[in-house]
Amino acid sequence: MKMGNCCSWPLKAEIGTGAGVGTDALLWCRDAGEHAAGEFSMAMVQANSILEDASQIESGNHGTFVGVYDGHNGPEVSRYLRDNLFQNLQDLVSEEGMSVEVLRKSILLTDDEFLSIVEKQWSVMPQLAAVGSCCLTGVISGGILYVANLGDSRAVLGRFDGDIREIVPIQLSTEHNACQESVRKELRLLHPDDPNIVVLKHKVWRVKGIIQISRSIGDAYLKKIEFNREPLIPKLRVSKSFDKPIVISEPSIVAHKIRPTDHFVIFASDGLWDHISNQEAVNIVQKYPRKGISRRLIKAAQKIAARKREVRYVDLKSVDRGIRRHFHDDMTVIVLFLDYSLASKGSYSAPVFSLKGGKE
Repeated sequence: MKMGNCCSWPLKAEIGTGAGVGTDALLWCRDAGEHAAGEFSMAMVQANSILEDASQIESGNHGTFVGVYDGHNGPEVSRYLRDNLFQNLQDLVSEEGMSVEVLRKSILLTDDEFLSIVEKQWSVMPQLAAVGSCCLTGVISGGILYVANLGDSRAVLGRFDGDIREIVPIQLSTEHNACQESVRKELRLLHPDDPNIVVLKHKVWRVKGIIQISRSIGDAYLKKIEFNREPLIPKLRVSKSFDKPIVISEPSIVAHKIRPTDHFVIFASDGLWDHISNQEAVNIVQKYPRKGISRRLIKAAQKIAARKREVRYVDLKSVDRGIRRHFHDDMTVIVLFLDYSLASKGSYSAPVFSLKGGKE
């Protein structure tokens, strides 16, 4: 199934640079727009001193692509994903057509590319080996919604259940966070000779006591032993040698046939899901107007985050980046509304655009 050529999904970008919305100078949004299979809303709020989230929506004659990239230890990998993953997917689709395997190969290729950059920059920028990112992507093509994930971002489908006359959440992504027993079990099976492959540290499960996620893009120091040495700083190094990757780059992927009762999909980094549940999120999207709905989801999460710290939401909005991280993480939210009459088609008479979120 052909997705189209490079002309169908242009690469020219509009970059969101935290222009600020309302009284929150750290919030950037595109409240409403149209993509190949319906409408969308997109928002991002910064909490870290350096914004580590990046995101994108690509729309064209052959479908819609969404990416949410939640970086850690720096923004380099999340920005690399934003600027390169879609192009890699596009190149592979032009040769092989869209499929689960093509999406998988594009993600693995992008990881390989970044690890090559780490190798080339090792002598002058060794800290690049410790930078990584979660990677959540969605592709709508030919009536199929493909969702691929590494890390703990999440994609949640909102489906209308006619029997109970309510919207119900269906989580499409699989998360790879050591807080989940299934992930710890997987790690122990992969590393049977390492009793410290997962460590409970300050009441949080971490892979090797370092990182919460078990799959990512980047994190070269946990994938290749040659990057787990000086001049990388000691606190980021694993004490013992390893002969296979500790953190892997294999995505979990689902292909979901879109139904008439599938109303929307929420793609968001874990900063949102730290504070609101899948059900709460789909209820908000179903209840309120589409325009600005991603911003509304962020506001709902921020209000809960503020209450946890016993401060008012209005005061939280004035807290500067860096200090804001004590209240909540960077958050990125993209809501794709699904028009079944459009989504079920093999080709689209659609707005052709490229929208990218995050700083240069």
